[in-house]
Amino acid sequence: MNPVLDVRFFRTDAGAEPVREWLKDLPAIDRKTIGEDIKTVQFGWPLGMPLVDHLGGDIWEVRIRLGNRIARVLFAIDGQTMVLLHGFIKKQQKTPGPDLDLAKDRLKLLRRR
Repeated sequence: MNPVLDVRFFRTDAGAEPVREWLKDLPAIDRKTIGEDIKTVQFGWPLGMPLVDHLGGDIWEVRIRLGNRIARVLFAIDGQTMVLLHGFIKKQQKTPGPDLDLAKDRLKLLRRR
């Protein structure tokens, strides 16, 4: 079975990949869970709740359960590619505005290139 989407990390002009760097700081078990959920989206797109939610515009989120914590990976679809824009551990019910704004800013940078 072939994936529906390619997956890549958003890269800054300086070459940094913020989501990859965030993942490297997490325990291995959390990285594995997040990777499996992203792979589920990659192979099953389009998906909806409870794994994927649309946050508005072109921003989507992968909703990940990590034991007693919740992680989110915000992404956009660029052609046939899922671009991972931002990842974070969620500490409140609603997606924090600054996290959503950061993903939107990164998407704007991506589209300008």
